[in-house]
Amino acid sequence: MGASLTVQGLCICAGASTLVDNLSFSVQPGEVLALIGESGSGKTTTALALMGHVRDGCRIAGGRVRIGDTDVLALDARAQRALRGRTVAYIAQSAAASFNPSRTIMDQVVEPTVIHGLCKRAEAEAKAVQLFRELALPDPEGIGARYPHQVSGGQLQRLMAAMALIGDPDLVILDEPTTALDVTTQIEVLRAFRRVVRERRATAVYVSHDLAVVAQMADHILVLRNGRMRELNATGQILAAPADEYTKSLLAAARPVPRASAGATDDGRELLLEVRQLSAGYGPVDAQGRPAKPILEDIDLKLYRGQAIGVIGESGSGKTTLARAVAGLLKPSHGSVLFHGRELKPTLQQRERDELRRIQIVFQMADTALNPSQTIERILARPLQFYKGLRGEPLRRRIRELLDLVKLPQTVAGRLPGGLSGGQKQRVNLARALAADPDLILCDEVTSALDTVVGAAVLDLMAELRRELGVSYLFISHDLHTVRAVCDEIVVMQHGKKLAQVARADYDRGPHHPYYELLARSVPELRQGWLDDMDRMDRATALAS
Repeated sequence: MGASLTVQGLCICAGASTLVDNLSFSVQPGEVLALIGESGSGKTTTALALMGHVRDGCRIAGGRVRIGDTDVLALDARAQRALRGRTVAYIAQSAAASFNPSRTIMDQVVEPTVIHGLCKRAEAEAKAVQLFRELALPDPEGIGARYPHQVSGGQLQRLMAAMALIGDPDLVILDEPTTALDVTTQIEVLRAFRRVVRERRATAVYVSHDLAVVAQMADHILVLRNGRMRELNATGQILAAPADEYTKSLLAAARPVPRASAGATDDGRELLLEVRQLSAGYGPVDAQGRPAKPILEDIDLKLYRGQAIGVIGESGSGKTTLARAVAGLLKPSHGSVLFHGRELKPTLQQRERDELRRIQIVFQMADTALNPSQTIERILARPLQFYKGLRGEPLRRRIRELLDLVKLPQTVAGRLPGGLSGGQKQRVNLARALAADPDLILCDEVTSALDTVVGAAVLDLMAELRRELGVSYLFISHDLHTVRAVCDEIVVMQHGKKLAQVARADYDRGPHHPYYELLARSVPELRQGWLDDMDRMDRATALAS
């Protein structure tokens, strides 16, 4: 497995715009090259072109892509389709969106070998089970009989890797394969990916905006901005002494700095939100009111005006369910939510309009949170009309003020969400919440889908709004570094329970709950060899026990 990849003078255009401009690089068998840069830099556009694929409205205007002796761009469409899954394989960011929910995992994993006629079904299934073992999946003999919804996100990401690798491709493209995973799951997936790439001597291209992850996976890093190469060098050299100013800015953004005022306590402060013994779940309830699938169990929490509290935990810990229950999107099975000392009704439909106004939620995926058929002006006008009754010039003036507040140009007002970058869409998402003049904003993974530069800018903006407007945040994330930079306190959750609450002054002082220590230890450090050190520590711990 593995063949050299050579890219020469690659140019990709969309109309009159150049998305990738005269890009050249090479990757040898057994090497991993990382493509990094902010949103819109051309990372994924370049990665897709390695398979001869471009998005609608785009075209490859020039250049060559060679995998071994095959000139990918010289092939016709039929030959390029035959290439995909056999010569080159692609591992996407969202495994959940890539699997068919109505078919078993095994059916989908062996499909590439069936389509390309590489081996018979029985042989393909045996090969799949071996890959499941190599990728450290539980029950390798039985997991293939499950459906996608019956495995965790981290397991599904590794199963997608098995689907990509089963055809023994010469080139593997990994496009942000761990971005949506919590830190404990991410470290397992990184270990599995790296082990398989090393053992199979795969030629790999790793697309990411996370430099700490890249540092564990890549031999070389190529820095892109606006479709142009800014720097290409060995990973150690890039991390230790970047030559380009833009690379230096990426490294600076990858090291979060405190943005929130420390020391927010209950002394002399107004209690804004109080959660008492809150339990919630999904499905039908029994005679005692307990849901068929309990998610939250007896959560207590206090948040004061002007304070930011982070809620962290792995996938399935109940973080988002907590936010949904506070917002009234999910009816609790037990307990209460008090706001300004007054108990809130359990559902949105029962709450007063002013109560709805004072608690706003900003969702993780601005792509799905913003109506793609409405202009930004219309999206921002809706809450201003609903909560404030604004019309005419006062409405237009407030929209301009909101765009200024989130540092967006006035020209975006007439655009549709599809014409904005990921960071711009998230700012619109935040502006829509601010349009209601809320006291509390529930932030559900608001930066996890953003690159480090844009994510840092959004965090800076949130800190500025907190200082100027006195807004409070309940900040939900699986990124401990981000939470530590933004929040005054951290609530640690696991399996629907609150395990601990850590104040800013104690972030680096122990002892803490063992699960908090695990989360802190699992955050990748911005240096080569961190994952190797983790592996050695884990082996030593296992031997000692």
